[in-house]
Amino acid sequence: MKSVSPGGCARGAGLGALFAAAAIDSYYANASETINWPVVAVLLLGGAALLWPADRRPAWLTPQLRTGVPALASLLYTATSPLRPESLFGPGELIVLLSLLFVAVRHCPPQWVVLSGVLDGAAVLALPVRTYRNDMGPMTGFMLIGLVLVGLTAGFAAYLRSLDYRRTVAVSDTRRSERLAIAADLHDFVAHHVTGILVQTQVARMMADTEQGDLDPVLAGIERAATEALASMRRTVGVLRDSGEDAADRRPVGDLVGIAELVDSFATPVQRAVLHRDPAVSDDLPHEVQAAAFRVVQEALTNVRRHAGDATQVTVRLRHDGRRLDVSVADDGRGGSQLPAAAHGGGFGLVGLKERVTALGGELNAGRCDGHGWEVRAVFPA
Repeated sequence: MKSVSPGGCARGAGLGALFAAAAIDSYYANASETINWPVVAVLLLGGAALLWPADRRPAWLTPQLRTGVPALASLLYTATSPLRPESLFGPGELIVLLSLLFVAVRHCPPQWVVLSGVLDGAAVLALPVRTYRNDMGPMTGFMLIGLVLVGLTAGFAAYLRSLDYRRTVAVSDTRRSERLAIAADLHDFVAHHVTGILVQTQVARMMADTEQGDLDPVLAGIERAATEALASMRRTVGVLRDSGEDAADRRPVGDLVGIAELVDSFATPVQRAVLHRDPAVSDDLPHEVQAAAFRVVQEALTNVRRHAGDATQVTVRLRHDGRRLDVSVADDGRGGSQLPAAAHGGGFGLVGLKERVTALGGELNAGRCDGHGWEVRAVFPA
């Protein structure tokens, strides 16, 4: 049985409160013999704007349209309230408008934020006019309460929008740094192969006059090294777009042998780390694939240290089915960690890994294991 997350409970409670408040509005608005269609229309428009599933929302239903139309309908109802003997406002319409204000400030495009936010805020502040337009005391009091609610809602939404922006910038910087690192790795791969070509070419020139019969293996080695260099560039250079600065931190390029060293050095008296390597996994895999596999294991083990300090067993698996290299790191932790919050990292390590893995045509997935624990798995075409 799947457990219910706190976020799911909060969403359920919010929906329940919204429906209850809307029911109260509808009951009092329609207590007389005639249906108060303006109230029903505002509630329906606002409810549709808030509850329409995001994956089924048409492209034309933009955030500014979702937040602006219900607010205009509410303001129109308030403006025409002197023509109606009983024009009321209730908690349902208030909650809907505040929710739409939150959506406007957090999700509307920059050029629409102010207009949409002002419309929703004005609709909230105008609600008391319907009932207390001839009594300034209660109307002023309700307006002050509305002003406080508008300020709190808009401020909280603006804070979350700033967090979204900062995370977007951080993810962009992480991807850019990863591209620079891949550029450094590509340099190492090509330098390795081209150096081999140069050495073997010199050997071939020396043998040309004395040992011509033994030239074929040397020339075959040159051909193989050149082919591997071109393949490395073709697989990796696609991710190297705008790199900006020329300088980049040069990190050591790992390989499959380095993974065994990583696992051995990770183990502690309280944490057991085991490497299961399929005999089909060859050391002759492309250098960039080995380096990416090394980085996956390195980052996953680092995350175990940061976020699963209570794990007692960490299992690293390398499998090869002839077409793909499968790398996985799984732990049995429950999320306990004794590290201070500052040492937990920014949460962007997997972003950089995904950039590197997808650059090679692979896939990266991270998530909970069955029961408890966490697994990071990468699949590379090889």
